[in-house]
Amino acid sequence: MKRFLIGAALAALTAGVAQAETWKMSADAPDGNYLTQNIRAFAEDVARLSEGELDIDVVSNSVLLKRAELKRGVQRGIVPIGEVLISALGNEDAVYSADAVPLMATTFDEARALWAASRPIYEEKLAEEGLVLLFAAPWPPQGVYMNKEVSDASSFDGVKFRAYNPSTARLAELLGAVPATIATSEISQAFSTGVINGMITSPSTGVDSQAWDFVSHYYDVQAFLPKNMVIVNKSAYDSLSPEVQEALMEAAKIAEDRGFEMAEEATGVATDTMAENGMNVLPTPEGLAADFEGIAATMQAEWLEQAGENGQKIVDALN
Repeated sequence: MKRFLIGAALAALTAGVAQAETWKMSADAPDGNYLTQNIRAFAEDVARLSEGELDIDVVSNSVLLKRAELKRGVQRGIVPIGEVLISALGNEDAVYSADAVPLMATTFDEARALWAASRPIYEEKLAEEGLVLLFAAPWPPQGVYMNKEVSDASSFDGVKFRAYNPSTARLAELLGAVPATIATSEISQAFSTGVINGMITSPSTGVDSQAWDFVSHYYDVQAFLPKNMVIVNKSAYDSLSPEVQEALMEAAKIAEDRGFEMAEEATGVATDTMAENGMNVLPTPEGLAADFEGIAATMQAEWLEQAGENGQKIVDALN
């Protein structure tokens, strides 16, 4: 009888383990970045809230899938869950570029409002493609990195300027620069080999890439706050029990709130780190600020035309 009871207990334990599911997750940023730290905390929350029925194994720095491959990879089930820069999808549909339109949202409060306005549209579009949107978290406001002093838009004439989405490529063109698409992991090499001479990105990316090794000036332009979103393959999501789905969504809500909080804190820390490492951290020069207003107006008008009815819905919700 004792052996029977022990066997029954082991069988029950084995059955419980068999029911647990593990998902590989492709995270966008390096391990040290707060966005990845938030993703890892999200995975811990999922395990806790699902009582161990769903385990998410996070692989950082786009190792599993590059940014350009992420959405399609999750659609095809190469990985069941992944994180992607929303505006990187701007070539698919301009509405995804909403948070990369200069000066449309330049503070964290404005970024939250923009997300609230755009999320329902993204959820609907992603659902049509077999994807479930879980949450988003912002990068810090974007600033300009240059290896020389900047006065106005003329300072960018002919500069080879890093682009990481359609909006930053267009911004480079309007500044008179030459856009070059460079992945985050390739920034240091691109500067050291002369492939690029300037870029617009967040202070966090500046720290991740140790920008002080190849750039002397950082201008706190606060052009826009792009966001990363986490998406799930719908079939994988549907395979979960209702209880685990609820746990996943609860963990996602926690992660979104935490992500915004972490982004605000990381902005100041990263900016200070660049200054401590010898970079000239400066406000936007008056001439560049004035030129930027004109460029932003042009890009906002272009985006509205390209994004159509959905773009107008977002703008209306913000006003």
